Amino acid sequence: MPAIVLVRPQLGENIGKAARAMLNFGLTEMRLVAPRDGWPNPSAGPAAAGADRVLEEARVFDSVAEAVADCAHVYATTVRKRGVTKPVFTPEAAAKNIATAVGRSAILFGPERSGLETEDVALARAIVTVPINPEFGSLNLAQAVILCAYEWSKHQDLVAPTEEELLPPAPQEELEGLIAHLGHMLEPKGYFLPESRAAATRRTLRSMLTKPGWNHLEIRTLRGILSSLEKRDRT
Repeated sequence: MPAIVLVRPQLGENIGKAARAMLNFGLTEMRLVAPRDGWPNPSAGPAAAGADRVLEEARVFDSVAEAVADCAHVYATTVRKRGVTKPVFTPEAAAKNIATAVGRSAILFGPERSGLETEDVALARAIVTVPINPEFGSLNLAQAVILCAYEWSKHQDLVAPTEEELLPPAPQEELEGLIAHLGHMLEPKGYFLPESRAAATRRTLRSMLTKPGWNHLEIRTLRGILSSLEKRDRT
């Protein structure tokens, strides 16, 4: 599991949002390098939206070198290479490397306004750059974190959200009952007039009611609605 290292983060809200992004994808180790407003920051908790564990366990360092001292693989996220010659990876490729690497890994994220400095990038062994619109490269801190966290999560055994179990389509008999019920209600209203168009109109109605693949609960609900309308007409 890589450590997420926020270098000189400026706003507590952004630290909280980064923690939220991390925990969504199973990352829990946050390291802070010289946060501008100190730590802990009261603004981080509300923005974390429940990711309190990440904030409570966050460690603070005075320098990037100290923050990554125990890491064998350090990646710097930056859109500007600033003349530094290092391997460049997408978040997907970096995550794949981290998942199979021996030794600890860290991903560096720079301050909100300026990003990582050249000296910060120099400490990394590789660069992570997101393919982005060259006319508008404006990811915020949490967005950058979530991109890398998501790619890392694809190599883990995270549980996907449970899909809603869908009921099978209702038997044809129930569908025919619905069609007949609606037809019975429409007949006295003159819906199928003129008579020359009645057969075509009924086919269109059948086609519309057949397409959705109603399950038996949905058909029962629709029949209930029709019965309620019938009662209202009689009063």
